Amino acid sequence: MAANTPITNLSPKAQESIVQFYKSCASITSASWNMRDQMLALDKLYMREMDRTLEQAQARSANVSGDPTKFQNITVPLVLQAVESAVTYQTSVFLTGVPLFGVSSTADNADAALQMESLIDEQAIRGGWARELQLLFRDGFKYNFGAAEVVWERKKIFSPETALEFSASQAKPVETYWEGNTLKRLDPYNIIFDARYKPTEISSRGEFAGYTELLSHVELRLYMQELAYRMNSKQAYESNSGGTGTSFPYSYFLPQLNPTAILDQSTFASVDWLAWAGLAERKSNISFKNTYFRTTFYARIVPADFGIAAPASHIPQIWKFVFINNQVLVYAERQTNAHNLLPILFVQPLEDGLGYQTKSLARNVEPFQSVGSALVNSAIQARRRAISDRGLYNPTYVDHKQINNDSASAKIPVRPAAYGKPLSEAYYPIPYRDEQSAQAMGDLQAISRMSEQVTGQNAAQQGQFVKGNKTLFEYQDIMSNASGRSQTISILLETQFFTPLKELLKLNILQYQQPVAVFNREVEQVIPIDPVTLRQATLAFKVSDGLVPASKQMNTEAFQSAVQTIAAVPQLANAYNLGPMFSYLFKSQRADVAQFEKSPEEIRYEQAQAQWQQAVQMLTETLLKNPDMTPEQIQQSLPPQPTPDQFGIDPSKPPKTQKPDKSRSILQQVAGQDAPQS
Repeated sequence: MAANTPITNLSPKAQESIVQFYKSCASITSASWNMRDQMLALDKLYMREMDRTLEQAQARSANVSGDPTKFQNITVPLVLQAVESAVTYQTSVFLTGVPLFGVSSTADNADAALQMESLIDEQAIRGGWARELQLLFRDGFKYNFGAAEVVWERKKIFSPETALEFSASQAKPVETYWEGNTLKRLDPYNIIFDARYKPTEISSRGEFAGYTELLSHVELRLYMQELAYRMNSKQAYESNSGGTGTSFPYSYFLPQLNPTAILDQSTFASVDWLAWAGLAERKSNISFKNTYFRTTFYARIVPADFGIAAPASHIPQIWKFVFINNQVLVYAERQTNAHNLLPILFVQPLEDGLGYQTKSLARNVEPFQSVGSALVNSAIQARRRAISDRGLYNPTYVDHKQINNDSASAKIPVRPAAYGKPLSEAYYPIPYRDEQSAQAMGDLQAISRMSEQVTGQNAAQQGQFVKGNKTLFEYQDIMSNASGRSQTISILLETQFFTPLKELLKLNILQYQQPVAVFNREVEQVIPIDPVTLRQATLAFKVSDGLVPASKQMNTEAFQSAVQTIAAVPQLANAYNLGPMFSYLFKSQRADVAQFEKSPEEIRYEQAQAQWQQAVQMLTETLLKNPDMTPEQIQQSLPPQPTPDQFGIDPSKPPKTQKPDKSRSILQQVAGQDAPQS
């Protein structure tokens, strides 16, 4: 099936209407709430960078300069611990399987299922989906909000191909194209979406969703060259980005969270790269800029409202628009995807029906981190008190500069007024008593346990040792109950995100896939992809993941028991074809043994050979009882021995159990069908 077709006949008035529509939609996201400020606060909690007090800055500066005697304030990492434990659990559920998404089907569609699985696995490896999904999990648990784009893309790549007559040094890269599903986690700081709907409903019900990215002028030029059709190229190259900043949504936002970061990316927006590279003086018809913002915007629109001449222009349709610097439209395309969804999926791990009012995991732990940090810092303040000393002094006897001297060995001179007076009258130390530090540490443990109750986690889940004489079964029961809260989140993620994600992946392949050959790392074979076979089997596919593995979809335990029962009861064995059934069971577990099945010709030949041997044995026993027969007469009485060529078997070729039969497809091998005659 053909891919989406870009629109090339947009009038200037229609383009201006689309740009204004985008700006209006982008304003809705920030009209009623400070989204970026909320995420900044949560990230500071996560990174333990909330303390910007003068005392903390002075202590940190002293430590950096080499003074280890100054105590910095400590932020107890309860938010970090809770978020990372939740991410670790969901990663173990969804992202540790190989392949990342398995595909199962009925026996008739086993060949198509293997093709589908090979395609998705190859696309997941190429796109680094495990990394993107883990970042998405972390967004979800920090903000209770995250998004990922799932689209079918066509990218230009270079394939080194060399003719046999040339040496390797003369090989030249050949331009070709790769097509497939791409999955990309979107930066929450630079997302626009229809806030009238709950996050998990935006892709199916929302009117628009999009995101903004930062590009250099070289990357923009590469992107423009790869577009099937582009408009307003010169205007895009010469438009001003306005730099990075905080004015949402008309800028690209780079959060500044870590004061000790090794690099400040915001400074690069002001660098004149052309002048730095010595290219500013070169003559060009286009005045390129240093930095550009590219916004990808998906919207449900009625084309007639914008003056767009398109088929069925009075019916709502999904369109894709690309803007440069929030002002120049460079690409427009009607989306004719079979799934009819905005291709940006949103997640909300903690969902209680309150939409954006629901607190994230990090926000739930925030008060406990604040109280725990206050308890720890009270003990640190006590240590500062212990080493810094407090006292009463007579300013007529002692200068305050001498009293506040940081040196531990400095001598304190007294003023002339103290001569002849007892030195005890010049200074009186206030006795130091610390009766609260021990209590504060005990309270901290109680606060930590309360935060675990809120998050549904325990110390063992976080990799911490727990004392106690528990048996193995007691421990397993405790951990099973402790992971119940995490499993409910997994079920929500499966419903919110992974089910529509798998549907998008499957439908995109069925709609756009072209004939190719990909390597399947499980069966270690190059699998030829037949789009016709995939589309004919569309209704039989079940795409699995860590929460819904193929073993649950296929019910393989019951299948194994059935095979054992059939093997034990000869009457049942006569009613089933055990060979293909055995191969199908292994195939559902990612092991392809169908290539080792005997062909129908080999089976018939071996059966005839066994019958001949049995007949020869019986005849031999009968003839031995008649000693008067000569050997020639006995030989003539024997039935003719079957030969391989009588059953269509070429003795010069190795048997199939030694070399796969390439003349038959995997589907034909499983079904036991003969190869088609050419």
